[in-house]
Amino acid sequence: MKVGMVAYHYPHAEHRAEFVARVERVAEEFRRTPGCLSADCWLAADGDAVVSIVQWESAEASAASLAAVQATPGLDVAYDEREARPRETVRLVAP
Repeated sequence: MKVGMVAYHYPHAEHRAEFVARVERVAEEFRRTPGCLSADCWLAADGDAVVSIVQWESAEASAASLAAVQATPGLDVAYDEREARPRETVRLVAP
């Protein structure tokens, strides 16, 4: 069953461009993992959030992909002071 994830990130304005680059780099890594169908970076129309959307073939592919991306050396996935508020993540399953 296809699964997905939508993550809303809220970087401070002075870190927005850097944060978009970070999310795009993470999306590239997701796309390299087996079972990843798509990974993209979006900007909310109101400019408030950087949104990452990832889809996988299965829950197993999602779990393996997330673990692989988090273990990638040099990849910046940490939540820190560059973000104005905590990330919001929504997990999705296909009907």
